[in-house]
Amino acid sequence: MEEIRAFVTAVDHVGIAVPDLDRAIAFHRETFGLVVAHEEVNEEQGVREAMMRAPGDDGSGAGVQLLAPLTPESTIAKFIDRSGPGLQQLAYRVSDVDAASEALRAKGMRLLYDAPRRGSADSRVNFVHPKDTGGVLVELVEPAH
Repeated sequence: MEEIRAFVTAVDHVGIAVPDLDRAIAFHRETFGLVVAHEEVNEEQGVREAMMRAPGDDGSGAGVQLLAPLTPESTIAKFIDRSGPGLQQLAYRVSDVDAASEALRAKGMRLLYDAPRRGSADSRVNFVHPKDTGGVLVELVEPAH
């Protein structure tokens, strides 16, 4: 079994839970000069989301993912109710989310899904339980090819 570090290629993004996506986009655009690289509704995850990047970033740098709830029952809505808006996750880009997930399970870590699910821009994702990562929700992201 390979170690997880064999699969991590970059910090992919940080996820920020926001109550109003349009206001959050405007804030990051006007304050920090970020641009929207991708925006979508992910029904399965219960979010409307935008990936923002520094101007000129070709997608190889880390992004800021803004996540707004679609319904009061969504995970992001529950996070905002419990913790308020703010940093919700740290995502690592991996070359193989299945193998990375198995490497973490072999270390005794709990993943939220038995099998990866669809993430932003048709990526494949899984999450490591925050109780196993020092209180941080860690996302594993295998970008779409």
